[in-house]
Amino acid sequence: MEYLSFDSSSKSLTLKKCDIAKPAPNEVRIKVSYSGVCGTDLHILEGSFPCKKDGPVTLGHEFVGTVDELGSKVTIFKVGQRVAVDPNSGCDKCDHCHNANYHYCELGGINNTLGIFRNGGWATHALVPETQVYPIPDGMEMHQAVLSEPLSCLAHGWDKLNPVNVGSKVLLIGAGIIGLLWACLLHLHGLRKTVTISEPQEKRRRIADNLGLNYEVKSQSELKGYFDVAVDCSGSGPAMEAAVPLLGPGGRLCVFGVAHPQAKLTIEPFQVYKKELQILGVNINPYSFSKGLALLQAMSEKYIDYNKLGIKVFSLSQYEDALYALRKGEISKAVFKL
Repeated sequence: MEYLSFDSSSKSLTLKKCDIAKPAPNEVRIKVSYSGVCGTDLHILEGSFPCKKDGPVTLGHEFVGTVDELGSKVTIFKVGQRVAVDPNSGCDKCDHCHNANYHYCELGGINNTLGIFRNGGWATHALVPETQVYPIPDGMEMHQAVLSEPLSCLAHGWDKLNPVNVGSKVLLIGAGIIGLLWACLLHLHGLRKTVTISEPQEKRRRIADNLGLNYEVKSQSELKGYFDVAVDCSGSGPAMEAAVPLLGPGGRLCVFGVAHPQAKLTIEPFQVYKKELQILGVNINPYSFSKGLALLQAMSEKYIDYNKLGIKVFSLSQYEDALYALRKGEISKAVFKL
């Protein structure tokens, strides 16, 4: 098999080959079809997001494929079945897991993610616990299904942010793939001419315009008026800080993008008091992967178009080109086709 090996000590990414491993009794071996490159992956590669430290790891926490081999105790899947992978799980032992909050788990959640702490999908084959494998619905294209993981995170964010009523004035901060998917999600739920997308890069503003949603797309300096909700999809502390004064009375800031662990945000407490502002965090996708697949089904025909979303497909050997294009903002997302 071919795979991309990441060494956190040297921050190096190398394409390698090895024998295909056999699945453990409770594992499913997946022949990967598509594997996404997330903004979090870029943070990992630059050393600003925690990942496995005690040896190399295969990144890639967004991937889909077909079942290639089953562990001896796997009963609900068949060889050849099309599947998507939820990279997150809990320890199932702590109070957080027992209260259905495995994303807070110190041993699970973001601390044990496939493709971050365990080998993931930037490879031709991947071993995945049976409990983290989901069948892909009939009629859903594989290249669309690879977005099921980010959409499951959006589904969790949507649950936490609701209600967002039709007519609410919404500011989306950042026009990377997450900002674009949030724009599609809001449009799907009936928000039309009250959404503004803020993006500093001209290339990404053009991609956002290309969605055809008739949303206003502006640079930060052009923003005026008050918003009911601001959803940060950039992970930029300064961008979030600039958005807080733009929130009207009762306004809410949703921190969705992953910021640098040392990033700071300065807020005037008096304004929080006076306007009754709320700050809401969203952490991965606890028990929302099925919702992500359902959301993808609802969005697929109208919204999940690689050309409109600025998504480009690369082979695994083209990883340097993929990462360069993503960092430069030439594309909103890179996807490896295996």
